[in-house]
Amino acid sequence: MSTVVVIGAQWGDEGKGKVTDFLARGADIVVRYQGGNNAGHTVVADGQEYKLHLIPSGILHPEKLCLIGNGVVLDPEVFIGEVEGLSARGISTSNLKISPRAHVIMPYHLRIDACDEERRGANRIGTTGRGIGPAYADKAARAGIRVADLIDPESLAERLKIALEEKNAILTKLYGSQAFDFEAVYGTYKKYGERLAPFVSDVSILINEAIREGKNILFEGAQGTLLDIDHGTYPYVTSSHPVAGAACLGSGVGPTKIDKVIGVAKAYITRVGEGPFPTELKDETGERLRRRGHEFGTTTGRPRRCGWFDAVIARYAARINGLDYLAVTKLDVLTGLDRIKICTAYSYGGETVEEFPATLKVLSRCRPVYEEVPGWTEDISTVRKIEDLPVNAQNYLRRISQLSGVPLALAGVGPGRDQTLVIKELY
Repeated sequence: MSTVVVIGAQWGDEGKGKVTDFLARGADIVVRYQGGNNAGHTVVADGQEYKLHLIPSGILHPEKLCLIGNGVVLDPEVFIGEVEGLSARGISTSNLKISPRAHVIMPYHLRIDACDEERRGANRIGTTGRGIGPAYADKAARAGIRVADLIDPESLAERLKIALEEKNAILTKLYGSQAFDFEAVYGTYKKYGERLAPFVSDVSILINEAIREGKNILFEGAQGTLLDIDHGTYPYVTSSHPVAGAACLGSGVGPTKIDKVIGVAKAYITRVGEGPFPTELKDETGERLRRRGHEFGTTTGRPRRCGWFDAVIARYAARINGLDYLAVTKLDVLTGLDRIKICTAYSYGGETVEEFPATLKVLSRCRPVYEEVPGWTEDISTVRKIEDLPVNAQNYLRRISQLSGVPLALAGVGPGRDQTLVIKELY
């Protein structure tokens, strides 16, 4: 038996979907434990591309049980659309379950999200506009509607009436927006509840029973460490905990049940939205990485900001998550560069900083300290063993592993499921 947590070790978009899909072959259960449809996990299997937002990336393996944990905020319209989209492509979702304790994204959450971003103006966070933050805010304020309420018409009506009293006041008086009609929202979401009811099951029980039976469990995180609401570049963060510790909170499993934590990092680094980014490349090289890496948001389509690999961030992610191994993706994107830079530390106020700073004020004034290594020109997309990589590519992987302080487990040389080099078996 093995329980493995997969997390993003950067600002998200690291390729967690690909890694989860690959590791799912050895798992019995795949669990999504936080975030909402602000996540976008792209998986390429058998030459077909799948874009997933709420449903765990293990869904492409029909024999695996896929679970959406209580830590997720779920937009029922998006969930149903995703289920129908997969069904139309011949992918079964009969192996999919949702925790009754997961909170529901309601239409007023999306409206408030959009209004609040507009109100912020130049200080906007750069959210996806999916209502994630307002839904988590209601959860913390004990004003949310859960899946258990959604599938119970009486409970839904009761909770919705209370919610709309407050939300309509906020929308009309603070934002000058329109109020929501109770009957319209209730009628729509009551139908969503009917559609979701067959998927609802106690996820915590399912996982813990599987652990007792010696099965392999894979926990799939969304977003990345630097978007964590506690440990990320606050306030330019998401509203949940993408770090490994949230796998327990977001699925109902005790911390003693976790065996390994895998951090996923690109061979370079990207960021979507606002906030400081020490190694960002605003030149031809940055544009080359964006173009070759297809660096556009799966959820929003926004172009991602691109930069050199940052070992300061990697070490921070290793500490915060307790990383056992590193999975490096998109190594192939660096092919053709004569020289590749790695950020080993920051320079701040004439001093060398090797640990990630806590405040944006400091981070925005940090300048990267680079180490240069030779690149490679050989096509590596067909390589299947690490020893068959060009020497310079092997040295690059070895160096970022050394600087991160975390051994390598996997390396990606392309988007396909088969374009994954296994350095360490994890089950």
